Amino acid sequence: MKLPPSIHDAPTEPLTGPTRHKGRGAASNPAGRFESIRHVREDDGWAPEELLEPPARPKTQVTLETARSIISRNDSPDLGFDQSINPYRGCEHGCVYCYARPSHGYLNLSAGLDFETKLFAKANAADLLRAELGKRGYVCSPINLGANTDPYQPIERRHAITRSVLEVLSETQHPTTIVTKNALVERDIDLLADMAKRRLVHVFVSVTTLDNRLSATLEPRATAPHRRLQTVETLSAAGVPCGVMVAPVIPFVTDQFMESILEHAAAAGARVAGYSVLRLPHEVKDLMRQWLALHLPERAAHVMNVIRDMRGGRDNDPDFGSRMRGQGAYADLLRQRFAVACRKFGLNRGREALDLDTTRFMPPRPSSPQGELF
Repeated sequence: MKLPPSIHDAPTEPLTGPTRHKGRGAASNPAGRFESIRHVREDDGWAPEELLEPPARPKTQVTLETARSIISRNDSPDLGFDQSINPYRGCEHGCVYCYARPSHGYLNLSAGLDFETKLFAKANAADLLRAELGKRGYVCSPINLGANTDPYQPIERRHAITRSVLEVLSETQHPTTIVTKNALVERDIDLLADMAKRRLVHVFVSVTTLDNRLSATLEPRATAPHRRLQTVETLSAAGVPCGVMVAPVIPFVTDQFMESILEHAAAAGARVAGYSVLRLPHEVKDLMRQWLALHLPERAAHVMNVIRDMRGGRDNDPDFGSRMRGQGAYADLLRQRFAVACRKFGLNRGREALDLDTTRFMPPRPSSPQGELF
């Protein structure tokens, strides 16, 4: 028996409800908040057996797209950059807590499993970047890679779009910052080390926990925590300035690791550190609740209560100034712990490590039918 296509093929939940998927962070695939039609399956006792069985493991699908622009700009006072590039839409790392998940709604896709399985690669990123940097009146300021999705997620190994972007930035001597939780960044040490000599790059490695088992369910396809710390050591040894981001801090799930992450990162060569607390915009709050119910049911209610205490009684606080760090007693304690640990391990002593050189920028030369004769 096969249900009508409009129901059988709809991206709805299995009748079994939220389910653990090996190698995936989300336990469900809820409809996006912009969808006008929502399909809901209800068991009336006549459902075919295949709908009652756990769903098959979702596979990664990558679509090459031709982007219309590549540099995103923001005026947020709590971000350390005003320009960013995201070579990919969606992220195979599958971090259940990712604040970028709701962005898939603009593609009429789910913030759940769709976000980590239906990915889009901006195949023309390097050409677009070259064109935008060559525009008359362009003002150079550091471009961040990894503001929304990880530029070194697993599909970068095949598509190498991030590397092509770095090649343009290196060629034009344009400064950049990188945030990643994947050791694949080591592949580009040749470019990064050369850019570092010109004070054009700073890499931040994001570490959430030091518990490999916890990481495997929380951020299933990201590099293992100990391997990320090795990446800090490898990049630092190559002369690439590195920092660590303890992010996100999840109350009574990952907060216990803050000091040990900072200690190990400093020992590996990190110069600076930052942190942020868990953000739960739009659909992410429901995905996080499902994850807690499946993996940490005994403390799920307590975790959400502490989160609401930090967010003024809400699941999420989108306000500038408080969205990254939270407010209240627990948030104040995190700030104190972070400050004490940074002093103890010698982090953030000199912010000059973050200073990048914008004076070297040379706009790309426009293409000419005469080639490079002169």
